[in-house]
Amino acid sequence: MGIETVGSWRELDDAVAAASGPAHAHSPLVFRGLPRSDYANVSSLARLSGDFASLERHLIRNFRKYAHREAPGPTIWDWLSLAQHHGLPTRLLDWTYSPLVALHFASAAFAEDEGILWAVDVGRVHELLPGSLQRGLSGEGATVFTTELLAEYAGTLDALEASAGESSFLLFFEPPSLDERIVNQAAVLSAMSDPAHHVDEWLAEHSDCWCAWRIPADVKLEVRDRLDQANITERVLLPGLDGLAAWLRRYYSPRGKDVRSEGAAMATGAP
Repeated sequence: MGIETVGSWRELDDAVAAASGPAHAHSPLVFRGLPRSDYANVSSLARLSGDFASLERHLIRNFRKYAHREAPGPTIWDWLSLAQHHGLPTRLLDWTYSPLVALHFASAAFAEDEGILWAVDVGRVHELLPGSLQRGLSGEGATVFTTELLAEYAGTLDALEASAGESSFLLFFEPPSLDERIVNQAAVLSAMSDPAHHVDEWLAEHSDCWCAWRIPADVKLEVRDRLDQANITERVLLPGLDGLAAWLRRYYSPRGKDVRSEGAAMATGAP
């Protein structure tokens, strides 16, 4: 695996299909698109800098206190999903089951810059989980956690961190269907057991679990045209007037012009 540079939509489509495995099988990959290839997979919590890890519990505690009327579900993972969805700094990162959705976020802005599409094999990642978490997935016959299943084996952030021992781990779970945006984006979230350990650092240590494709600026334009034709746009992925306005602003801008909008960010947070 590793990072490759593609020269066309067709080459990218073929590369993603090859990495995804047999067409009749459920792909083990989740995807993340970034509009600039030099952007890092760093959580919004880490972007606070300083002693950001110590702030996490204060952020969540106060979010729950003031957002109690919007209770998403009983578990900490439901609350983290809701917080991430609305832009609170968390240890989570946004991913998707759909390579086309990820490519939207890689191509909706910074038209003159090279973008990147990341693909992570969640099956391989979860083979590296502590035993109790592995057994939880196996018992359910699942590849990715739900918030309820994850809470059975890590009901608190302290419990998650304690289960790691000396080696931090990465896991993926599906957020609750809070609204159409999460559903339409086929959303998946990742969490590091140690919030101070960045996903990029973990991926660098486990190069057999991922691959990525750099998308030059001219290919981004081709990708964008294909996605617009397939109706993979802000209007669909960000339902509501904000998404509609972002789609129209980009669609009617001069071709190749740098358009920065909410559609440039994966779900809620800019990279």
